[in-house]
Amino acid sequence: MDILELEGMEFWARHGCLPHEKESENLFVVDFRAETDMTAAAESDRIEDTVDYGRIYDITARVMNGGHAGLLEHLAGKIVKAISAEFPDLQEFSVRVSKRRPPVNGVAAWSRVTLVHTGK
Repeated sequence: MDILELEGMEFWARHGCLPHEKESENLFVVDFRAETDMTAAAESDRIEDTVDYGRIYDITARVMNGGHAGLLEHLAGKIVKAISAEFPDLQEFSVRVSKRRPPVNGVAAWSRVTLVHTGK
């Protein structure tokens, strides 16, 4: 299988469980990784023969800039669902959502979740 990745999609958004997270924006970073056959695109040089990562970005942005989510798991799940709806033939992919400086009782640079879609 071949690998297609779109890493470091940055969004300033208001997501989180705590009251102050609904009022002030935080930095979120989303990474997408797909295992797919890219043989046709390698031969044809046509975007129609591959996963258009411009569309992946647009789908991700729509979710990240849409309604509020309390959990990273929920955000990642919404992105996975939206991508699989638009790319039904894409069987294996993952979405990682990272949140900068999560509200913990100490210092943490990032909190992250990764959801893996296997087409099941």
